[in-house]
Parts: sequence; structure tokens; C-alpha cells
Amino acid sequence: MPSYELSLVLRQLPRPELISVIKRTAEAIFNKGGIIRKLENLGTRPLPHKVSEHGVVHREGTHFTIMFDTAPTKILDLKEEFGRDIDIIRKNVYKVEEPVEFRCTLHEEMLPPAYRKDVQELIDIAKRKQKPKYNYNSGLDYYPFQK
Repeated sequence: MPSYELSLVLRQLPRPELISVIKRTAEAIFNKGGIIRKLENLGTRPLPHKVSEHGVVHREGTHFTIMFDTAPTKILDLKEEFGRDIDIIRKNVYKVEEPVEFRCTLHEEMLPPAYRKDVQELIDIAKRKQKPKYNYNSGLDYYPFQK
């Protein structure tokens, strides 16, 4: 199952009601066959602009992120369910990409340019594209009668 990150902005609520909203959200994920990996509270902050949701204007919100795994077919159902919840101001679901494995080449990069493999490849390409020098038994390395 792919990993997803759910970014939630909840309306300003007292702590017990906030906990019930998070429980409802978690139960919705569990009911769709999801597994919650991480839940993070980012705190209550003023919103960058006033947001009108469910007929109410909000100026502050409590931000949460939930990392979870679920089937891709269940994401639309979760979005629809979160959209009906009047306590959720904004919800965004992002697919978490697996980090690309890379090999550290610092020891190669610290070599002088003449010894680096990528620079040697560029030099070989330049040698292949180099034009032959002019030599028609004139002793000159250029054509003297060019414009």
C-alpha cells in the first residue's frame, strides 16, 4: 500500500472536542483499511487569510498532519468523508514518494578535474568532434586562401 500524508486544518475547538475530531478522522482511515503511521500536531495558528467553510468564516485553525498507508482507491472516499465534516476547514492528501537512493561521490568530486571520470568522458567527446588540421604539404596548419 502506498503512503499518504493528510494535512488537516481544523476550526478552533476546545481540547476535548479537538480530540474527538481527530478520533473521527482516524476511525475513518481505519474503516477504509488504512494504517496510521504518524500523527503530528502543528499547533494553532492564524490562517494566512480568512477562510469560509460550511458557511462560517474562520481566521484561526489547528493544524495536523497524519501519515498513513491505504489503497489508492480509498483516497476519494476519505476526501469526500472529510469534506462533509464541519470541523475540518481544509484537507489535503499528498502521496509520499519514496526517497531516491543515491551514492555519495564526494571522494570523486574532490579529485583534480583531469582525473574525474565525467571530465575524462567530456574530453573524449571533444576529441572525437575535433576537426583535422589543414595539411596539403604547405607546412601551414590553416588554409591561407580563406575569406
